[in-house]
Amino acid sequence: MAGIKEQVLKMIDSLPENITVDEIMAELYFKLQVDAGLKELDEGKGIPHEEVEKRMSKWLSK
Repeated sequence: MAGIKEQVLKMIDSLPENITVDEIMAELYFKLQVDAGLKELDEGKGIPHEEVEKRMSKWLSK
């Protein structure tokens, strides 16, 4: 597996040429959050689908 620096460089290289620094930072933050969520799921810390449906139904029924 490629190191984190190599992964970040590849990600930045795949972005459009006219992207701003703020947009790059947003992309990096998004990747950070997705990776953290995937790690939690791998560690069994996720919320079961049924629980998500139960919680969401309270929001959607109003």
